[in-house]
Amino acid sequence: MATAKHYRLALLMCDTPFPSIKAEYGDYRQIFETLLTSSLAPINASQTSGFLTFPCAGQGPVTFTLDGYDVVTEMAYPPDETEYDGLLLSGSAASAYENVEWINKLVAYVKRISEEKPQMKIFGICFGHQIIARALGGSCVPNNGLWEVAVINVQLSALGKAIFGTDDLDIQQMHRDHVPTAPPNSHLLGSTTITPNQGMVIFNPSSIPASQTLQSPSPNVDLQSIHILTLQGHPEFTPPIMEKLLDARIHILGEEITNDARKRAGGIPGKQRPDGRACGGVGTVGKAIWGVLGVA
Repeated sequence: MATAKHYRLALLMCDTPFPSIKAEYGDYRQIFETLLTSSLAPINASQTSGFLTFPCAGQGPVTFTLDGYDVVTEMAYPPDETEYDGLLLSGSAASAYENVEWINKLVAYVKRISEEKPQMKIFGICFGHQIIARALGGSCVPNNGLWEVAVINVQLSALGKAIFGTDDLDIQQMHRDHVPTAPPNSHLLGSTTITPNQGMVIFNPSSIPASQTLQSPSPNVDLQSIHILTLQGHPEFTPPIMEKLLDARIHILGEEITNDARKRAGGIPGKQRPDGRACGGVGTVGKAIWGVLGVA
């Protein structure tokens, strides 16, 4: 009989969604749970149909639990990290370079976990991407007042193309801070003209690919060898969530930026993605996250 694999994941919630978003889509734990559930469904369906081989022969459909920890107001963290297969850091309206207690504690926590728990996969989204950069020796600073909002096209590196299985990535964005200096031993996933570092990976020290592999125009990389994966964009934001976010932040963004972003909230006009989606959340990034966790 096939046995099911169950993953336990921890989400460090670095903010609370606006009331209009939370009322319809829940807090960040629920929003990320939706992303992970939606991206896992076709993988499980393919396995059931016999088109996909899971890591262990005879393994049944994959399931998961996502536990949320409020690291802002409660400064709560997993009491036992050994219980978890993966750690996710959410986005936030805060800036990762702020010298405040909860952010300093978060930076120190990520640094410790990355050093002491190489078997735990770590994923950072937007603010999470920036916190990981800081924790591991990179930097985060304001991006000269430049915003990236709604769906933006990211040009992927050769490694990024290999990891996401696509030549470029359209993904929701909401930021004006960036990571100009990446941590040592990290590898760039992609960039835009405004934000050179749109994501990065760090490999597990025991399974770093050979330099000739990483330098190849088409690197063949085992996703399970990745220890840390980060993205500046928001794969968890759907077009309706982005619309509500624009409504809530128009007083910060201004009418010009907001109106321009509304044109791309559902995708880049006139551009149809190969997988039929407006942006690379469920179909591309979610699949890669599960691949890093070992579901592929």
